[in-house]
Amino acid sequence: MTQTLPQGDQSLLASLKTIVGTHHVLTSEAETYRFRHGFRFGAGNVLAVVQPGSLVELWRVSQACAQAGKIIIMQAANTGLTGGSTPDGNDYDREIVLISTLRLTGIHLIGEGKQVVCLPGATLYELESKLAAIGREPHSVIGSSCIGASVLGGISNNSGGALVQRGPAYTEMAVFGQVGEDGVLRLVNHLGIQLGDDPEAILGKLEAGTFSDADINWDAGRGHDSNYISHIREVDADTPARYNADPGRWYEAAGCAGKLVVFAVRLDTFPANKNPSVFYIGTNSTDELEDLRRHVLTAFDELPIAGEYIHRDAFNIAEKYGKDTFAIIRKFGTAFLPKMFAMKSRFDIFTKKFGFLPENLSDRIMQALSVFIPTQLPKRMLDYRDKFEHHLMLKVSASLTAPMRAYLTEYFGRVSGDFFECTPDEGTRAFLHRFAAAGAAIRYRAVHHKEADDIVALDVALRRNDREWFEKLPKDIEDKIIVKLYYGHFLCHVMHQDYVVKKGYNAIAVEHSMLPGLDQRGARYPAEHNVGHLYQAPDDMLAHYRSLDPCNCFNPGIGQATKKKNWVAESV
Repeated sequence: MTQTLPQGDQSLLASLKTIVGTHHVLTSEAETYRFRHGFRFGAGNVLAVVQPGSLVELWRVSQACAQAGKIIIMQAANTGLTGGSTPDGNDYDREIVLISTLRLTGIHLIGEGKQVVCLPGATLYELESKLAAIGREPHSVIGSSCIGASVLGGISNNSGGALVQRGPAYTEMAVFGQVGEDGVLRLVNHLGIQLGDDPEAILGKLEAGTFSDADINWDAGRGHDSNYISHIREVDADTPARYNADPGRWYEAAGCAGKLVVFAVRLDTFPANKNPSVFYIGTNSTDELEDLRRHVLTAFDELPIAGEYIHRDAFNIAEKYGKDTFAIIRKFGTAFLPKMFAMKSRFDIFTKKFGFLPENLSDRIMQALSVFIPTQLPKRMLDYRDKFEHHLMLKVSASLTAPMRAYLTEYFGRVSGDFFECTPDEGTRAFLHRFAAAGAAIRYRAVHHKEADDIVALDVALRRNDREWFEKLPKDIEDKIIVKLYYGHFLCHVMHQDYVVKKGYNAIAVEHSMLPGLDQRGARYPAEHNVGHLYQAPDDMLAHYRSLDPCNCFNPGIGQATKKKNWVAESV
């Protein structure tokens, strides 16, 4: 392949192979396929996928690409839903080198585990497991972690999550590489840890963890959004609680969206909740759930751990099209899922070689086999599915269990809904079912490919005072949709809304027709998956990206901005 490339590209590839080894520079279509294609959206060509095995290798690879004038796309687990870590088409003005950080695993506990330093390939699952051994938890504990999402990916995109008290992923402490207007890559150490002055020495010491408590500045900055716990209680505020385009949560690596090479972030951890309780709530009245939300957020000294909503239709789709994922997690744990998705991707790549085989064959096989898996959901949940349209799961600490039980007993004694207190196993299954809904639309679309065109996936931050939180679509939009899946982080008023669009209608056009209605409601979107290539970034967000990356050499085109070098405006 390299014989047909320009001499400069051949020289760059040779340099990259010298840095990381020949086996970790991928150039063929088959080798690069799973990196070039997003989990749900996004695809394009690359000059190479490079897999550095150390922070020093990552530094040298980034330097070589910057000096060669190439586009750099940083990618961790590739679990994003808006295409923010993959190419978007093939209309770039420079070649792309995609740098995969999956080999750069590493987590250092500092301050007896009260904080952590995470390297680029560290996953949420690995962090959760490491902290569990010392009775602590990370910012996020389940959801994205089920499919191997990285810690740095969450920070880079101000990802949200289910935990009510902790807010979006955020830190003010990081080590990162930044390319200036002169095209030179420079290392910035704002980690609050003394590591020296030479970039390679800094990165080597950082990766090895050979620094002492005396090197750590404990007042270097915030390791999470400590203001969120009071922010979410402001239920009469006319603005959303959290969304990606909130300038108050951008700080260097936090919210950089791949516009920097982030080598490490430093984050707070939290005491693990021992013996939590889960209350399962059902109702046919959206007003009842909203009244409950407002009371729970304002009347208790302590907030719940999580409050997750799922609509009956999403419940049913997840039960049928997410059953195998649910069963695999219960049997093997979340650690197995990244391996499963990698095997699935390799199988899809292989089957593409045979034109007579149908699209999405792996999904169709897995769905066919899932009919032999026994029902995974408890009878009480299934009974509530039959009885109620709207479902809410409240997870609370041991100390909040009795007060919450008393409130729910009193409240549902005078309204039409009902609740039950889950056994530990029921609580685990309830939350796992809720998160299985996130991939159910993808499976549904793959199986029903003859009727379905594509998926519109919106994550929407509603106003904190919005009582009309449940969406009612106009008939002309409703008629273009096969199924709708509504689920979300209800106490934060963040809703995930997935729509499977009928064949014959353009999913992007359908999505754009929905956005004016959300604008009229004062909603903001995306709430936690970031703009990627799906959404148009507002002007202040684009200004933020330009300040981080003045040459537009990192991840150009996100937020539907220009892909041109130095942010040159597109021709009209």
